[in-house]
Amino acid sequence: MHDSRSPEPDEPAQPAPALVVAVTRTGGFAGIARAWTAEPREAEAPEWMALIARCPWDERLESDPRGADRFQWSIRAQCGPEEDREAELPDRAVQGPWRDLVDAVREWSAGNPSH
Repeated sequence: MHDSRSPEPDEPAQPAPALVVAVTRTGGFAGIARAWTAEPREAEAPEWMALIARCPWDERLESDPRGADRFQWSIRAQCGPEEDREAELPDRAVQGPWRDLVDAVREWSAGNPSH
């Protein structure tokens, strides 16, 4: 028997996840974790994507053996449905492009306290 019904319309495509960058700092003398998140608007995305692209995500660094009071940084960037990046860095590695990205996330978070 032939089904004469019209095919069901496709479900609307789910929007791609927004650009989200999260930074967490742990360790230090007091051992208090701090976290910052940036969720820039679409118009700001090209600037943020450039910051993210400059970071050496594939470079692996060992934690800093010089003392337990050193900071450790966890940086995660969600850049689309299949483009997530993660890095775990010792404090000494948060310089250059990493420092630029961390500072941008902290500034964005300070200016958007509801996030």
